[in-house]
Amino acid sequence: MSTWSLHGLHVKPMMSAVITLSCIALWGVAQGGKPSDGGPVPLTVPKATCGPNDHPETGLQGQVPAALRASGFKGFNCNLELIGQSKGDGANWQTTEFRDGRARVCAYHGTSFSTVNRTHLGVPVIDITEPSAPTPTGYLTTISMLDPWESLKVNERRQLLAADNGHNGGGGPEVDIYDISGDCRSPQLLASVAVGKADGSTGIPDPVVGHEGAWAPDGLTYYGGDLRFAPPGATTRTGQYYAVDTSDPTKPTLISHWTTGVVGAIVHGMSISDDGNRGYFVSLGGLSGTPADLTDPTKPATNGLLIYDLSEIQARAPNPQARLISSVLWKDGSVAQHTIPVKIDGKPFVIFVDEGGSGGLSSAAQEHAACAAGLPPFPMARIIDISDETKPKIVSRLALEIHNPANCPNVLPDLVGLSTFTYGSHYCSVDNKHHATTLACGYFNSGIRVFDIRDPLRPKEIAYFNPPGATTASPGSNHVRPGGWVAGGPDWCSAQVHLDHSRGTVWSTCQDNGLLMLKFTNGVWPFPESATPPGQQN
Repeated sequence: MSTWSLHGLHVKPMMSAVITLSCIALWGVAQGGKPSDGGPVPLTVPKATCGPNDHPETGLQGQVPAALRASGFKGFNCNLELIGQSKGDGANWQTTEFRDGRARVCAYHGTSFSTVNRTHLGVPVIDITEPSAPTPTGYLTTISMLDPWESLKVNERRQLLAADNGHNGGGGPEVDIYDISGDCRSPQLLASVAVGKADGSTGIPDPVVGHEGAWAPDGLTYYGGDLRFAPPGATTRTGQYYAVDTSDPTKPTLISHWTTGVVGAIVHGMSISDDGNRGYFVSLGGLSGTPADLTDPTKPATNGLLIYDLSEIQARAPNPQARLISSVLWKDGSVAQHTIPVKIDGKPFVIFVDEGGSGGLSSAAQEHAACAAGLPPFPMARIIDISDETKPKIVSRLALEIHNPANCPNVLPDLVGLSTFTYGSHYCSVDNKHHATTLACGYFNSGIRVFDIRDPLRPKEIAYFNPPGATTASPGSNHVRPGGWVAGGPDWCSAQVHLDHSRGTVWSTCQDNGLLMLKFTNGVWPFPESATPPGQQN
């Protein structure tokens, strides 16, 4: 999260939003209530069963107790073991990968905009073909790659790597595109262009700012989330979504931009359907955190899923507009982060991930307010049924025991002196968007966690890895901030997680520990029906 300002067109919804106003009632459904099929939905996902050589959690599911933090956290693991690491200067928010058949696998991740004590600036390019020996082969240092924030993405079909200028959460209008088709270990720059220039030379005039980003699967459009502060000194935040034509990747041009139309909400992450005609965007609510709103029925929810018709953008209609089809909004989470459209056993769903708890992004007051309202104090992922895209419906939540409001007295003491990101989710990935069986998520202080989602109403945990706390701050991390990094405390595992069924591995980054290569143990994964085709994870 970081800097912002309001520009763009107000989009009128084509249909009334489907708004979840009574989130306390919704959370009650998760507490053993009866869904439409008559079966009970558990409050929290069942815990993983660990192997004899693992080092499982000693407290609640997802918890790093205060005593372990104070003595220097040594890490937990369950059915995952570390087999390789590339720490470098650390990492920040996001990862992406490219697989050149089975011959080569390349990893890319962001680092912070800080230059203090840095060994290398920009995005590391890491050869992870041999999982036990991840090897940096270069660093990308064009303007957007110096800190891509949450916009670094590979398009598998066109073999392109892109990012927008997300410096410290909102840097500028530049979009950088690299060709990775020849050798993914040596990306070739195609463009570093400020889109939306006032003279119209790089698309419709509009001063967009980078933060989030995602490709349409055909690689012809790159979408951005422009999340900024309003004028200097303002405390309100706003922003817009925008679309960049990348049909000629050497000449990206801005072709559309719009605001959400949800009062009190702003923008963040997104994902696009296979045909490019649907967008699963987020309405980011609750960033400032007004605890009294949680139990005030006159204050509508502003955080949740927005489904857009993007067919005019996809077809390159003149003056193309994104048109809102429907939404589902909630109060048992906030600071909506990103989405993944998937099919589970042939049925369409959206994996949705929040970045803030019910009370907001999180301060102690916001966490206590959520607990007092009987709502989860930390963010989580959830699964939303979109079989009827006009009426999206939440069917389950990836809540750990730390999310249970009844456990607030046990977990809040762990977080004294910490703020913003503590326990809770940030990014998730699946094994195969077309036939999802497995969800892997970065849960900040709760580590990298893997879930069986073959029954989307009853996901269950199968593995986790929470790395040891660092005693020396990593200079390329965003973890170092007031209320953030503490020597020996748990890391921030905040990035996408990449599964590989053929090798039985998973990789991600945690901000202090850098890139971590992990291998599944005790036969928990892959499932017989699991597959990880290139480009189908997030």
